[in-house]
Amino acid sequence: MANEDFLIGANDEHGVNPPTSGKRTPVVPGLNRQIYENEFNRMAKNRFIEACMRQDLSVFDVKPELQDVSINERIRRINSQNLTLLVTFAYNAYGETFSSASGLEVFYSPQNIKANQSRNLAENLYAELIGGTSQNGRGVKTLDVGVLSSVNCVSSLIEAGFMTNLREARLMINPLFQTEVGEEACHGVCNYLGVSYLSRDNLNNYPLLRSGSQGNFVYLLQFILNEYGYNLTVDGIFGSRTLNAVRDFQRNNSLSVDGLVGTNTWRTLLTLPPYPLLREGNRGAYVTLLQQLLESNLYLVGGIDGIFGSRTLSAVRAFQGANNLAVDGLVGNNTWNALTNLNF
Repeated sequence: MANEDFLIGANDEHGVNPPTSGKRTPVVPGLNRQIYENEFNRMAKNRFIEACMRQDLSVFDVKPELQDVSINERIRRINSQNLTLLVTFAYNAYGETFSSASGLEVFYSPQNIKANQSRNLAENLYAELIGGTSQNGRGVKTLDVGVLSSVNCVSSLIEAGFMTNLREARLMINPLFQTEVGEEACHGVCNYLGVSYLSRDNLNNYPLLRSGSQGNFVYLLQFILNEYGYNLTVDGIFGSRTLNAVRDFQRNNSLSVDGLVGTNTWRTLLTLPPYPLLREGNRGAYVTLLQQLLESNLYLVGGIDGIFGSRTLSAVRAFQGANNLAVDGLVGNNTWNALTNLNF
């Protein structure tokens, strides 16, 4: 089978502002707020979708909505699609206060009509996630919930950490951890399917795109642009609206505004290293990444808007001071290295 003949389901548990307890962290010191479970689930799912698109795998997003969708409706959607397999992203909890419970586990259901294949998928997911993340391994386990037991396809569910563990609560809003979980999940899917995996951080894997291009990398481009706020139809066709969005993105990120998606544009879309020197007044995708990393380290920036203003500057200086760095407000190699370290 060609890669595009596989149809991969991607599901994120819960939605924004869930009404029940157990779907949010306790109040996080420094942030002075709770983190909702879906702040992680949705972003990890989106990184997984991006990774699958890069492999030329067809993807069905079970729950594109921000709000929660009932389990019965999600099962109906899943069972109407003839999916090859389903991966669900979730986060665990132990009580309602911060505790030492931690780690990552992957589930399947013995009640699934393809239980053996579901176990095989879960084992492949777990192997890549434990090998690629810094999480403690809690194993592959069984669980009888609808998205595992009541669907007509191979299905596994990832609990990537405990939101009631302060370190792992911080990881929930860390974009590097979200990406790592999505990528390793895709790698596990590729291993299960017996197809090769194209890595995210090798820019040689990304073709030059221009107006008129078509295919899986155009799907990927459009999907990523939409995450930056562009309202594109993800159809795999590089038309005039996609061209205008690319030019606007290039302009907002101080790139050559030529409408060509080459190495520099791909690197910026993906916020890959080497990370640029940033200072007050800068704006764009790397500033957004900076702000997200600062907040995951419990330094408030006054809103993640991609603009390096006075609040972001204060947060950078405070972070530098707490990490024995030169307190100059400049985000260079040493500051980036400290911010991107997930082994805190």
